[in-house]
Amino acid sequence: QVQLVESGGGLVQAGGSLRLSCAASGIIFKINAMGWYRQAPGKQRELVARIRSGGNTSYADSVKDRFAISRDNAKNTVSLQMNSLKPEDTAVYYCNANVRLTTTSNYDYWGQGTQVTVSS
Repeated sequence: QVQLVESGGGLVQAGGSLRLSCAASGIIFKINAMGWYRQAPGKQRELVARIRSGGNTSYADSVKDRFAISRDNAKNTVSLQMNSLKPEDTAVYYCNANVRLTTTSNYDYWGQGTQVTVSS
């Protein structure tokens, strides 16, 4: 089993910054990619940012140039630096890890979610 533990959410004013962190633990052969998703009330969960084991990153258009994802492969951690936050960034943020369990199978694990609230 793999566990993802998130930290760093909270309440911030518009224009402020927050940093989310996520640590993966358990029996891990290899983590292919780690990322952050978010879900606002009444909306579907959406990808915010993703980083592959080699360092390639991808971002939602709505957060490009404001958010930065980073990863420490040795520690199995991923962080999301969020700057210039907007009220529309308010959501529950979920850490995701796509983990290689065997040479032929992968599995997506999710954290419990952390609330980010941006006040106007």
